[in-house]
Amino acid sequence: MINKILLQSVISKYYLNGLNNQVKWRIKDNTLTIYAGERGRVCKVHLNDFNMEDGELGIFDTGKLNKLISITSGDLLLKVDKTKSIFTRLYVSDNNYDLTYSLADILILGKTSWYEDPPKYDIELSLSRDDIDYLIKAKGALADIDNMVIVSRLNGDGVKICEFIFGDNTGFSNKITYQIQGTILKDNISLPFNSDIFKDILSANKEMNTANVRISELGMMNMKFTSFKIESEYYISRNE
Repeated sequence: MINKILLQSVISKYYLNGLNNQVKWRIKDNTLTIYAGERGRVCKVHLNDFNMEDGELGIFDTGKLNKLISITSGDLLLKVDKTKSIFTRLYVSDNNYDLTYSLADILILGKTSWYEDPPKYDIELSLSRDDIDYLIKAKGALADIDNMVIVSRLNGDGVKICEFIFGDNTGFSNKITYQIQGTILKDNISLPFNSDIFKDILSANKEMNTANVRISELGMMNMKFTSFKIESEYYISRNE
């Protein structure tokens, strides 16, 4: 059994509003692991205490699966059919509904690449829930602009700070700057990232207990979130 809200939370953390639709659910030792993404942005989501037999489920259309789950309520019972060692159907049931979702051949879904950490990170931040809310609001105020620049610099008191600047690169565009203090090993870093992806990740993880962001001047951002049962991790490379 798994609670509907918990399952939807796991899905939202890799689906990211439709960015990652086709994935494999890997189950081993009652742990569900999902890798998703493509070159330039990848993610990994872990769910502990996922009581299902070991194997891989090919999810060809996460959007459709999510719509099926959305009509259920409460605790859900998940079962699978398989032919030999291949899972072919996922059954989802609650007190009112019995749902059937056809699984894809995992061979047609291909492989998801993964990134290794750079030699070091130059900026390390711990985000509070307020930080996450403010960053989401800042992006929402400039929803039509997908550019965000992360800058490390010294403030007027000589303290190293990290700035998230939402807006175009042109000097005449609207901009919003949000400052956060953290462990900043180097100032004068300026890196552009996609603010849409950044906001979707924050929105999908805003209920998590811990949120940490690390940035390397080589152009890599790593984001990690943890809660009681879920761990999610993301790598995003800088914009060109």
